[in-house]
Amino acid sequence: MTPVDDSPPPAAPRAAGLPLRLLRPAAAVLSGLLLYASFPPRPLWWLVLPGFALLGWVLHGRRLRAAFGLGLLSGLGFMLPLLHWTGEDVGPVPWLALAAAEGLFIAVGCLGIAAVTRLAYWPVWAAAVWTLDEAVRARIPFGGFPWGKIAFGQSESAFLPLAAFGGTPLLSFAVVLCGFGLYEAVRQVMAYRSTGKVLRAAVAGAAASILVPIAGALAALPLVDDSAENGTATVAAIQGNVPRLGLDFNAQRRAVLDNHARRTTQLAEDVKAGKEKQPDFVLWPENSSDLDPYLNADARQVIDDAVKAIDAPTIVGSVVEKGSDSLRNTLIEWDPDQGPVDTYDKRHIQPFGEYMPMRTVARFFSEDVDRVQREFVPGTEVGVFDLAGTKVGLVTCYEAAFDDAVRDTVTHGGQMIAVPSNNATFGRSEMTYQQLAMSQVRAVEHGRAVVVPVTSGVSAVIRPDGTIVEKSGMFTPDALVDEVPLRSSLTPATRMGPLPEGVIALLALAGLGWVSVSGLRARKAPGAGK
Repeated sequence: MTPVDDSPPPAAPRAAGLPLRLLRPAAAVLSGLLLYASFPPRPLWWLVLPGFALLGWVLHGRRLRAAFGLGLLSGLGFMLPLLHWTGEDVGPVPWLALAAAEGLFIAVGCLGIAAVTRLAYWPVWAAAVWTLDEAVRARIPFGGFPWGKIAFGQSESAFLPLAAFGGTPLLSFAVVLCGFGLYEAVRQVMAYRSTGKVLRAAVAGAAASILVPIAGALAALPLVDDSAENGTATVAAIQGNVPRLGLDFNAQRRAVLDNHARRTTQLAEDVKAGKEKQPDFVLWPENSSDLDPYLNADARQVIDDAVKAIDAPTIVGSVVEKGSDSLRNTLIEWDPDQGPVDTYDKRHIQPFGEYMPMRTVARFFSEDVDRVQREFVPGTEVGVFDLAGTKVGLVTCYEAAFDDAVRDTVTHGGQMIAVPSNNATFGRSEMTYQQLAMSQVRAVEHGRAVVVPVTSGVSAVIRPDGTIVEKSGMFTPDALVDEVPLRSSLTPATRMGPLPEGVIALLALAGLGWVSVSGLRARKAPGAGK
């Protein structure tokens, strides 16, 4: 088994005039802020490395109670600014509650990280613990909340090719490992300067923690393939815009529908005039028709007229009645000749947004819970539409954050991925850029073009290598028309599915188990406690 790390400690860093007991908490907050700053829309993905290096210094060798407190400070430094958009229209209480909950998850993970820093090659164990922590909070409670996965901040990163090999868990693991490895390298340099001695194994471990992720990213680069294995398809993504910012746009459902129909009809006129290429199919965003076209004859006619005008199969995002007291967030395939022919119901629905768990408790924090009067119910079937001969995998907005929801569409035959979304509720916040980065990572992870039509921006067309080739502005009507490559081969990440995450989780549990066993042995040793 792995021996306990007994390399000589470096001299403790100090700041002029700032006691160490204050320096570590300040450094913990700063580490979280660096993680936040590494996320889009800032092109500063590399800040994640000094962020984890600093977190490594904060946690290394700390007692568990101190590690929990320091981890909470780092988690709040990360999550409070990252999730600020959640309070865009409903006030600060839900935002603060969600950020605190996510910060607590990180604090618990930091307990484990501090524990495994006692092992040799600790950056490996620590990176595995962080990735396990991400896996847990992506699943619980209420189906999980994967926002803030380190992988989602790496859409422009040199490490991005690793997503094609092992998905978002391997990408997160590699980046965190490199960051902790940077701190360990500095620690060994300081130890040498202080004592003139270092353990070769510790130096080798630090070097490997930095070099292996970099070498892995270079080795995975050939997996990032942009070729059109199955030809191409001309796709149009419609952004109709909403009447005004905020949740009140739901009270203006007909105006939102009219905006998308109008922009589609305008595109049809541009096609006839030779200004745009005729699309093979058209994508409208989530909630482009909050009026149920199965029950509302006017809405049905508006959609039908627009689809007939463009003369192409169109995906329409709608709210569909499900019984007298529930709804479905549905994507409808609308044929210009036959009308609605197929549907996909969103499977990962948003707690506290599309349904309200613990309504009584939630009302204690905010009366806005009563805005969700009729709850959505999740679908159960994977969504892949055949649009003019192209198999299009469907991922509705929030679902892009969930590994299984995206992978399922590819394993069920999707040659490209569509992510119809509605970000209008969150105004001009960073949310739309954070979500767009997820789609870039998914493009590389599965080797598929991804098209993102959004009600109010930013809509985009993404190549299988993660490059954005077309995008709209915020809160402006637009139609993005582009020829995208179609692909059917599967990346290693798609083939393996949750296996890399499972292996990393077992690695984390092995490290935590070894620390626990070592601690028990130490307490039972003769003379212990005397």
